[in-house]
Amino acid sequence: MMESVESEIFVSQVSLVVVGAGLRGQAYARRAVATGSGRLVAVAEPDNGRRERFATEFGLADDMVFRDWRDLAAAGRLADGAIIATPDREHSGPAIALADLGYHLMVEKPLAPTEEEAVRITEAVERNNVIFALCHVLRYTEYTRVLKAILDSGRIGTLVSVQHLEPVGWWHQAHSFVRGEWNNSRTSSPMLLAKACHDIDWLMYLIDRPVARLSSFGQVSHFRPESRPAAATDRCLDCPLEPTCPYSAPRLYLGCLGDPEQEFWPLSAVTAEHTEAGVLTALRDGPYGRCVYASDNDAVDHQVVTMSFVDGLSCTFTMTAFTPFELRKTRFFGTHGYLEGDGTRLRLVDFRTGKEEEINAGGTDSLEAGHADADDNLVDTFIAAVAAGNPGLLKSDAATSLASHQIVWAAERARHTSTVVKLAP
Repeated sequence: MMESVESEIFVSQVSLVVVGAGLRGQAYARRAVATGSGRLVAVAEPDNGRRERFATEFGLADDMVFRDWRDLAAAGRLADGAIIATPDREHSGPAIALADLGYHLMVEKPLAPTEEEAVRITEAVERNNVIFALCHVLRYTEYTRVLKAILDSGRIGTLVSVQHLEPVGWWHQAHSFVRGEWNNSRTSSPMLLAKACHDIDWLMYLIDRPVARLSSFGQVSHFRPESRPAAATDRCLDCPLEPTCPYSAPRLYLGCLGDPEQEFWPLSAVTAEHTEAGVLTALRDGPYGRCVYASDNDAVDHQVVTMSFVDGLSCTFTMTAFTPFELRKTRFFGTHGYLEGDGTRLRLVDFRTGKEEEINAGGTDSLEAGHADADDNLVDTFIAAVAAGNPGLLKSDAATSLASHQIVWAAERARHTSTVVKLAP
């Protein structure tokens, strides 16, 4: 098999295998194929329905459809690259095994739920000299490109402090972090890693200097049994309070029907049957119909991280559920100017002239569209890097991603111990 693959490498398309055919794996695979730059040759997915639908959509041969990533790895190197989009706690096994086979890797974030596993993945990537991209897609937006260019140009002078807000959104918190796959750090990873490693990595990219020390505070303040109204039941479909509850599962998921974007997400995480009957069955029997006050969640619903950098620059990062589902908002304070952005536009105030400037940073007002653009740009860049054999086309490598994750783990230590954590130089 490897002889035929090697004869085709980089001729016209990059061949890919996908490990994990959930929503993220599907989205990345579709982009690779849609541009004509990628060709899907195999999939590994334990869920029967997902596996069969993926194989049918991409026309995979029967012997290229695997139930387990171990079976895929046992077949040897079947392609140029691998997209790993398994659950958080199942990244290290396939990533290390496929790196050792010579696959170039694109891995869904986070790199791994523990520092030990993340280090092992990084060592495997470096040991095998394979091209690597972690899906920190915020680095790949036009908004980020414009913003970084302004900061690097010195237009606001020396950067002194930064404020950053991740508005998770009340219903998104309930969907993903109370009822959903990332609701419990014991089965997934801490919310700061599962959701906000994007933000920490993005801030490190823009600020571009090491963190010296940090502190963090946060907890589950609302989505807990003590907040449960007296008349509430364990499931939304049985609850007399459901019509007026802000976290009503029927209102959210039945409201997705008829909208292709919302049917893909969040509804596809709930059920593959996009009908009223399918949704109601899923809410009756599955985790997404649970009361938000009667779940097994431990993901924080708000957290603040305060960072001090080596030159004294300070940065505060706030992640909270109690917002609309919106784009991130950031303020940069410099010695010669002030810059703030909302994911689409930037406002720059020049202290020397007093003039204000509004800059359209090429973003989109749609949160879903903005994420899709970033996803697409990352996939395109990864495939181009593999095709050219040039990892320099990517905006980060395994070591860079590991370093930003280490800040997250330090922040979690600070949160749990109520201490200021110093980071090694």
